[in-house]
Amino acid sequence: MGTLLLIRHGRTDANANGILAGRTPGVVLDEVGRSSTVALAERLKGVNIAHVVSSPLERTRETASLLFKDSFDIALENRLLECDYGDWQGAKLSELAVHELWPIVQQRPDEMIFPNGESMNDMSARASTAAREWDAKLTTEHGDKVVWVAVSHGDIIKAICADAMGLPLRKFQSLLIEPASVSVIHYSESGSAVSKLNDTGSEWLTKLNEEAIRTPTLGGESGSD
Repeated sequence: MGTLLLIRHGRTDANANGILAGRTPGVVLDEVGRSSTVALAERLKGVNIAHVVSSPLERTRETASLLFKDSFDIALENRLLECDYGDWQGAKLSELAVHELWPIVQQRPDEMIFPNGESMNDMSARASTAAREWDAKLTTEHGDKVVWVAVSHGDIIKAICADAMGLPLRKFQSLLIEPASVSVIHYSESGSAVSKLNDTGSEWLTKLNEEAIRTPTLGGESGSD
C-alpha cells in the first residue's frame, strides 16, 4: 500500500483571529499562510508525488495550487471537507470555549453532534474511509511505493491520523495539526503507521524559542535562588 502526505491548508484570517470558519465560503490564505505554503512547496521539491486530492473549499484548493503550481490535476474530494459545525460556524473560539457543549468537544468528541451540523463520529468515518479508499486506488494504479497528497483541514487530518494510529476518536484532541503542516501515514496490508505528525519545517523551533522567551524563569530573574 502507499504513503500519504496529509497537508493542512495555510493560515487564514479566521485562523489568526480565532474564528471557527468551518465551511464558510470565501475564506482564503492570509500573507503568512501563503508564505508558509510556498516554503513548504520548496521542501517538497524532489518528492515523487503521484496524485493530489483536496477538500473543495477555497483555502485548501489555494494551498494545493501554491504547492504544486498546476503540476497536477487536483481531484476534489467532498469527504475531506471540513466538519459541518452547524450553528457554531463563524463563531469566535473564545465564545465557544464557554459553551456548555465545549467540554464534550474537547473531552468526549465521539459524543459530539454540532447543533444543526455533523457528528464528529460521522466526520471521522467519512474522512478515514476516503483516505483508505484513495490509497487502495492509487496503490493499484501506481504500485506499493506510491506517494500521494491530501490537502485538508485540522480536525479532518487529526481524525485520519488517529484512525491510522489506532487511537480512538475520544483521544484525537491530543493531536495537534497546525496550518501548512505535513503528517505522513504509511498504509500496508498488515496495518498503518504514522511516521511524521504536524511537521512545520524549522518553524516549530522558532515558535518554541519565542514561547521560551515569553515564559518567565522559575524564581523570577535569571540567577535567583
